[in-house]
Amino acid sequence: MSSMPNVKITVLRRLDPSELFDEMPVTHVRDLKACDRVEDGQEFIVKGLDMPEGFCPPAWAAIVGNVRTMMFGGNMPWLKEKGTTITCCTDGLRPVIFKLERMD
Repeated sequence: MSSMPNVKITVLRRLDPSELFDEMPVTHVRDLKACDRVEDGQEFIVKGLDMPEGFCPPAWAAIVGNVRTMMFGGNMPWLKEKGTTITCCTDGLRPVIFKLERMD
């Protein structure tokens, strides 16, 4: 049995709340800026469905389903590119957008 392919995660963009809201919809306990857990352009390699070292655990929980789809050979039928998708974490005040690429 062959092993699963790796998946590359690229941080495409971290969004600052000011880019999303003219006025914050809730009052946060601190001044929020773009996520500081990752950097734009940063890359991570997923091996064997293990969360990459240094990756944000809540973001991993949000995207692991798409990572699994890529690893098991699935594609997103609404995208022309095979083995690739765009996804994001679930932080509604300062989301991070990721590109996932199967490394065949």
